[in-house]
Formats: sequence, C-alpha cells, structure tokens
Amino acid sequence: MSTTSYSAILFDDAETGPVVTEVTVREPAGREVLVRMEASGLCHSDLHVVLGEWPFDYRIVLGHEGAGRVEAVGPDVDDLAVGQRVIVNWYASCGSCRECDAGKPYLCVSTSAIDNVLPDGTTPITAPDGIEVRPLLGVGTHAEYSLMTREAVVPVPDEVPADVAAIIGCAVTTGVGAVLNTAQVQAGQSAVVVGAGGVGQSIIMGLKLAGAHPIVAVDLSDDRLEAAREFGATAVFRGDDPELNLKVAELTEGGADFAFDAIGHPSTSANLPNLIRNGGAAVIVGMPARDAEVPFLTWPLVAANKRILGCNYGSSNPAVDFPKIAGLYLAGKLPLDRLIDGHIPLGDYPAEIRALAQAKGRKKVVDYSL
Repeated sequence: MSTTSYSAILFDDAETGPVVTEVTVREPAGREVLVRMEASGLCHSDLHVVLGEWPFDYRIVLGHEGAGRVEAVGPDVDDLAVGQRVIVNWYASCGSCRECDAGKPYLCVSTSAIDNVLPDGTTPITAPDGIEVRPLLGVGTHAEYSLMTREAVVPVPDEVPADVAAIIGCAVTTGVGAVLNTAQVQAGQSAVVVGAGGVGQSIIMGLKLAGAHPIVAVDLSDDRLEAAREFGATAVFRGDDPELNLKVAELTEGGADFAFDAIGHPSTSANLPNLIRNGGAAVIVGMPARDAEVPFLTWPLVAANKRILGCNYGSSNPAVDFPKIAGLYLAGKLPLDRLIDGHIPLGDYPAEIRALAQAKGRKKVVDYSL
C-alpha cells in the first residue's frame, strides 16, 4: 500500500506544545477519503488540547476545522470526484444508532471521532519515531493531508472559498446552528451573546438571519464588540461592566428571550440565567474544560420556568447544514468572509494557537498555499 509524506502539527503534551513534523499517511481503503487540505481554522477547542484542559495520553495531529480537495478515495466511495472541494465534518456519526436514526447525528453515541480514530478503531498516520499518532476527532486538519471516513466529508461548490468553507466546518455551523436548531429563535425575540469571537460572531449572524431583536453582544475586547455591531448586534456591553445584568434587563424589558454563552467558562455560563426573562432559555455553546463545574441557584430556574440548553455542534446535521450555510453565504445572507482577518502558514500555528487565549480579533486560518 502506497503512502504520502507531509507536514502536520503534532502534539504530545502541554509541556512540549505543538510542533510541525513530517508524518506519513497510508492510501484510503474502503469508505475512506484522502483530502489535500487547503485551509484550516484556528479554533478554541484546539487551544483546550494545547493547554492540557482536554488531556490525552497519546500523540495527536491537531485541527478539526478545515476544507480541501479530494485527493483520492477508497474503492467503496462512488459519490465523490478527485479534485472536488469538501468541508470536513469533525463529528462523523455512525449512521445507525438511535440518535442517528432520529436525524440527530450530533448526539451519536457510537461515533469514533471522540476517540480520535477512524471507525475501525485505527489511525492511518505514522510518525518517523514509530510512536502512535491519532488524528484529532478522526480528522486532524492541521496538516497538508488528512485521511478520514466518507461520513466526515461534505461536498460544497467551488464558488465557496476554501477559507470560508473551513470555518463553516465548525465555528459557523456551531454558531448559526445554536440559533436556528438548538434555540429555534423566532423573529422579534431578543437575545444576548456572551463572547464575540468566531462562534459568538456566527451566533450574531444567525440571530440577524432569524430576525431577532434586540441583539446584545457582550465581550471584554473592544475590537470584537465593534465587529459584533458589524455582524448585526444592536447593542454592545463590556463583560466587566458591574451593571451588565441591569443594563440587559432594561434594554430587553426584563431580560432576553435567549442568552448564548459562546465562551464556555464557568463564570460566563453561571451568569446566563440572570440575563433571561421568565420562560427564557440559556444556551451554553462554548466548549468548557472537561472538569468545569457551574453553580446555579435552582429556585429562580424553577420559579421562573427558565431553561438551560446544551449545544453540541449547533445541533446540526453537517450533510444538510453545511451546504445550506454555504448557499446562504453565496446568496449574501451570511457574510462569512468578514469573519476572517488573517491567513497564516502552517509553521506559524504553534504561536498563533496560543495567541487565541488573548481573545482578540477575528478568525485566523492556516492557508496551505503559503
């Protein structure tokens, strides 16, 4: 079986950090697809890994948010063409469990993605030193190539730029899906978005698309708050404002219908119920550290019939939602290209992923043409 050598971002542990290393991947078999990566977004979920907040006891290739072109397919794949542009779905579902049968692949309990392997339990990647290497979430997109199962590949039109396609694969689908799928926001309902990074900005775009009003953005970064206005926020407040809850209540006549936490920190999640009206819903979208705990006063939740909703991957079906979001972008309804403010070569990744902790600016994307 032939192999392909390429550069990838490898991660052993938080002490050594991510490094650029040459690895080898085998050719696709069965229902597998080899993708030549064109772009991969920097996402806070990868930062959780780099900081040791999502610990693994094995080496991995980082990255899960990406897009590229089909390089080769296994013998059992007959619906993709070499050269076709595709978006990577980092939560490839099994397709046969109860949740998948119910049309909820984001709840799949049998996916191999969470074990960072292919569906057969193996990894296709080999390192020169012989130590096992697994692709993060079964895809490992911070690499020049990625081999994955067919279910992790969603075709999109060539008219969708590679960088835009890449961020549709995670941040955008998570944010827009949180509004349209998880919360099912209706026109005229009010919303607060805590955290105006890539996911938060996508939530704001989704709220504008849904006709929500008012749309309030909360962040500690003034430049992100300015971007939030550009994407549809009608009011912005700093997260360290001691009168934040009062100001939101005044603006929304007693509290918002929905409050979205796009950060996932215990402090931001804990405050969500204080931002919503009676009968409102708090939606936790940002991914937390695995051991994070959030204290809630239960009496106000029960007495005011408030809801707390978890949101994984925007409660989305990538095979359906990726093309839908791509179509909305091409129709001018979602200005996703404006989410991106920088393209970097793969070699700059180790420094840039740590810079995400500063929570400033818009999305950066690894561009494999650089």
